[in-house]
Amino acid sequence: MDNDYTVLARKYRSQDFTTLIGQDVLVKTLTTAIKTGRIAHAYVFTGIRGTGKTSTARILAKALNCLSSDGPTATPCGVCENCRAIAAGQHIDVIEIDAASHTGVDNIRDILDASQYRPTNGRYKVYIIDEVHMLSTAAFNALLKTLEEPPAHVIFILATTEIRKVPVTILSRCQRFDLARVPVEVLKKHFAWIATQEKIELSDSANEMIARAADGSVRDGLSLLDQAIAQTGGHVDEQAVLDMLKRADRGVVVGFMKTILSGDTGAALAMADQIYTNGADLTMLLGDIMELTHWATRMHPALSIGDAGNSPYTAEQREKIIQMDSHVTLNTLSRLWQVMVASMPEMQAAGNQKQCFDMLIVRMMHIADLPSVQEILKSGGVASQPAKPTPITQSTTKKISTIDELGAAMQAAKEIILYAYYMANIEICEITDGKITYFDRGGNADFPHKLSAWLEKYTGKTWKLNAATESCHVKTQTEKTQQELEADPLVASAMNLFTDAEVVDVSK
Repeated sequence: MDNDYTVLARKYRSQDFTTLIGQDVLVKTLTTAIKTGRIAHAYVFTGIRGTGKTSTARILAKALNCLSSDGPTATPCGVCENCRAIAAGQHIDVIEIDAASHTGVDNIRDILDASQYRPTNGRYKVYIIDEVHMLSTAAFNALLKTLEEPPAHVIFILATTEIRKVPVTILSRCQRFDLARVPVEVLKKHFAWIATQEKIELSDSANEMIARAADGSVRDGLSLLDQAIAQTGGHVDEQAVLDMLKRADRGVVVGFMKTILSGDTGAALAMADQIYTNGADLTMLLGDIMELTHWATRMHPALSIGDAGNSPYTAEQREKIIQMDSHVTLNTLSRLWQVMVASMPEMQAAGNQKQCFDMLIVRMMHIADLPSVQEILKSGGVASQPAKPTPITQSTTKKISTIDELGAAMQAAKEIILYAYYMANIEICEITDGKITYFDRGGNADFPHKLSAWLEKYTGKTWKLNAATESCHVKTQTEKTQQELEADPLVASAMNLFTDAEVVDVSK
């Protein structure tokens, strides 16, 4: 039974450099190299799936063997015998090898043996090795010498999605090109043109959803478009794409996030039930909430990073996000993000995604109320509600006028880092209520700023700190404590039990 239909990804595959979308730097470099005759003997193309690695390899093979000119051309005609044969994958001198099914050293030896013979119909023998990272170590080693110094009539083109798995010795013998993800706007323009060619109706919102779901891959986007056309019969709108992708409308996602932040657990669970009943994929819904959290963070007035105009939300939805940001802190958004990132593997592995998602909602709504680490440290322990700063009044201020009071105050306030440095490195030359003269053995430039800020907060008044340029010839608090310990009869008795025993550290 004949099937004349060709899927869009194959039907609209790029046939020359002018139709290769989203890879402007690659196109400019290769066309310039061909025009100036600086053609390398080996290339490696890397990038995510569907960005044009194999298509670029075929176009380059056409450019090298096109019969429309006396030599390689950056504008292959596409109609000569060689161009048509290469496009159909039937040219005798352009050999495409799938490394995933030809991984062994014997396969590479066959290629190397055949490469010694001159091309039959073309100017060059072109070997296109797809998914080259799948070759075995022995196969890579067999390829090394020929790849470095191939016959003049041989060009190697390697393509891979896993460039890190390709040995450095191979990469060093090739010109490397990294194919970028194709931007959403470029994909939208391309899909709109294809819709016109196919005489189908594609709404702008549906086009954008498909382009974003493609995640930078032209082939993925065309496969989704093909599926949407088959599902709708040629009238592709936003609702059809939502149903196909099994994802909730972004407006619904914004409303759902607003409910979560409201603290109403019952309402959030009820809304999750409704979204699930409508057929949404919960893993994709989690991804959409993460996307919203990311943009809410970027749009937060405390950051205002970048232009929100390139976000995937409408003007009305962006306004709702801004309103939501006015009632939520960056600390809360950051916590929600961390919980969702940790929950993504759980969702993918869960036997019952709905149960996992419900528990995630409960976790998100409770963790958002926790105080920040800074607030916990200030309060001296874990609090059930966010800590509120206590205004300094006359009744809450404290007095420090001796060395012992200073150390005890740091301990009581749990200023561990500041206290440890003070004990080990600071000689207190003079101290009164509001003034300290000291010598810092460690020379920490940040110490006076940190100590001054803490003292002002603790006592409610500004302190004057004078750093001495020379030692006051007094002991640090740690040295004093060590001296007291060594004078203690019990400690002295214990040290006498061991030859050359000494106190090396004092922790208080």
